[in-house]
Amino acid sequence: MAAAERILVTGATGQLGGLVVKHLLQHLPAGSVVAAGRNAARAPAGVEFRQLDYDAPASIEAALAGVTRVVLVSGNEVGRRVPQHKAVIDAAARAGVRLLAYTSILRGRSNPFLLAAEHRGTEEALAAGKVPYILLRNGWYTENYTASAAVAIRSGVILSASGEARFSTASRDDYAAGAAALIRRDDHQPGQAYELAGSSSFSKQEYAALLSRKSGRTVVVQNLGEGDYAAALVKAGLPEPVARILADSDSKSAAGWLFDDSRTLERAIGRPTTPLERTLEAALAAAK
Repeated sequence: MAAAERILVTGATGQLGGLVVKHLLQHLPAGSVVAAGRNAARAPAGVEFRQLDYDAPASIEAALAGVTRVVLVSGNEVGRRVPQHKAVIDAAARAGVRLLAYTSILRGRSNPFLLAAEHRGTEEALAAGKVPYILLRNGWYTENYTASAAVAIRSGVILSASGEARFSTASRDDYAAGAAALIRRDDHQPGQAYELAGSSSFSKQEYAALLSRKSGRTVVVQNLGEGDYAAALVKAGLPEPVARILADSDSKSAAGWLFDDSRTLERAIGRPTTPLERTLEAALAAAK
């Protein structure tokens, strides 16, 4: 990456985007990094912030001015993401962006999850477009599980529809470090896809045993069918469409879609990913 280049991170007022900015600043001067997002009040400190709304084309054009590389963090509005992402992709091509990295999903081309459909649509838009790109196909965040660790300990149960599946998770910070490392590199093949996941894996049964050891209370896994799991998520307070998508992902992960032993993320960041136990300890400490 040349010294005069500038990297813009979309969604920088969210959790992943903000962490990508943090990691970029560990390697680049502040003037080489631009944070973009909708909520200026949550803008990362120490870098230029530009307003960028995926639904406001003029804001996208303005945000990309003078930028040479873009980390396109996938939006959070399920059902609207493909046109939103395409607006950024098209604007990046017009702006002469030299490299765009998109945060997709593990095995995005063939992944059968309902959640993967919009990622696949975005990958297809990139392939049909004119901006040079790479795909950061992220696996599950460890925080997807540890965020509810305190609840699982209190109830003594982890509900599941994934059977004996193994999950190669990494922390959100690990994925952010990977994005920051890969966007700075110049050795990518055109359209290269990086399957990014944790250095190690675990089953939910192993996770329940770890919760039991950490808490001194017995935690077990209760396996349900996909429909019953979705109903349990609705009962817990999730909107039905969200519950249906999560249940679909959990059920289909039984076939191994969230397991990956390539260690691609580990090589990108130059270290093993954060162990499950460390992320769990942080979550339990924060819940006290």
